[in-house]
Amino acid sequence: MKREDHMLEDIVRARLPQPVLRAVRSPLRVTAVGGGTGLPSVLGGLTRLRGSHVPMEVSAVVTTCDDGGSSGKIRRRYRLPSPGDIRNCLVALTPGENPLAEIFQHRFPGTGGLGGHTIGNLILAALAQRLGDFGSAVEAATRLLGAQGRVLPSTVDRVDLVAQLTDGRVVRGERAIAAAGGRVARMRLKRPVPANPEALDAVSHADLVVFGPGSLYTSVIASLLGEGMRAALASCHGWRVLVLNLFTQPGETDGYDAVDHVRAIQHHFGPVVDAVLVHARPLPQKMVSAYAANGAQVVSCDRDALAALGVKTFASDLLGPGNKARHDAAKLGKALHDILRSRRELHRGGMACAESSATLVGAKRVRSSSKASGASSIGATTARGRLFSSGTG
Repeated sequence: MKREDHMLEDIVRARLPQPVLRAVRSPLRVTAVGGGTGLPSVLGGLTRLRGSHVPMEVSAVVTTCDDGGSSGKIRRRYRLPSPGDIRNCLVALTPGENPLAEIFQHRFPGTGGLGGHTIGNLILAALAQRLGDFGSAVEAATRLLGAQGRVLPSTVDRVDLVAQLTDGRVVRGERAIAAAGGRVARMRLKRPVPANPEALDAVSHADLVVFGPGSLYTSVIASLLGEGMRAALASCHGWRVLVLNLFTQPGETDGYDAVDHVRAIQHHFGPVVDAVLVHARPLPQKMVSAYAANGAQVVSCDRDALAALGVKTFASDLLGPGNKARHDAAKLGKALHDILRSRRELHRGGMACAESSATLVGAKRVRSSSKASGASSIGATTARGRLFSSGTG
C-alpha cells in the first residue's frame, strides 16, 4: 500500500466512529429470489432507496424455467435457459434513465419471424452463443447496462419444471402446471442439476433473503430447486422474509392463506422462513371484485398462526397505483430496508429502531424453527387479526 493510502486510512479511522467504519466495510447483502414481475419490484425498490446511509449489495437469484412467449421460443430453439425474467431483473437494476435498458424491453409486434420477441432476450441469446454459456452472457449484459447489482440464473443449465399434484397427476412445464387446475404437492426439476454456485454463495451469506412476491411454485420455489440450495438456505444467518402475494393465483395457490404459503416453502426446503411481509391495509373493493371474477381471492394473514410456526409478521402499505394488484417498488424497498435495519440493530444487541411510525415487538430475533412468537409493524399501524398482503408477480 502506498504511503498516501496509509495516510488516508489513518484520517478515516480518526474521524469516523467504529460503527460507521464497520458499515462502510461490510455492506448489507440482500438476495432476492423468484421471477415474474414481483422480483423486479423488489430489486428496483432496493436499488433506488433515497436517503439510505446503509450500503447494500443486491443480488437476484432468478428462475429460468419459463416456457412461454419469447423466452419459451428461445429456450426451445437454442436450448438455452429462459432469458425473460433475467432480462427484467437486469433492467430493474439499471439506474436512472437508460436508453439501452428501454431498448432491451422493446418487443417486436406480430407473430412471425421476430414477432413477439424482445430485444433483450435476443441479446442474451446472442451473448450466450458468442461467449459459450448463459452465465457469461448475463455477466456481459450486466456490464453493458451498468446494472447496480448481480443477476444470477438459478441454474446455468436448461431444465424443465415438474409438478406432482395431490390427485396423482405429474405435470411438466411452467405453463402446463398453471393450467392443470390441481393442487401442487411437490415441485422438482425434470433432472437433478446443481444450483448456480454464485447463487448458493449469495443466499448463504445474505443478511436478508427475500422470497417473492410472485408465483409461489413456478417462480419462488422454482428458483430454489437446484441441488445445494436447501443447504444454502439453512446455513444463512440473515433473516429470510417472504413477501406475501396480494391475491391467490388461479391454478397454483387457490384457497391459500399466509400459512399455506409458508408451509409450501417449508415442505420443500425446511424451516427457512423467519418472517412474512404483508400489505397493511384492506384492498380496494373494486380491485377485489375484479380479481374475484377471474378466480383470485385476497390472501389472508393470521399473525397468530404464523407466530405458532415461529414466523414473525411485518406489515406496511405496499400497494402500487392503478387497478392491478402490484407492489409499489419504492414502498417495498423502504419496508425491506426497515426490516434490514431492525435486524442489524437486534444483531448488535441494541434496541430495534424503525423509521416513521414503525415499531418492532420483541428485542430477540426469532428463527423460523423456534417456538417464540412476535409481530411487527413497519411503516403503518395495523388492526389485530387478519391482514391482506402483497401482489401477484
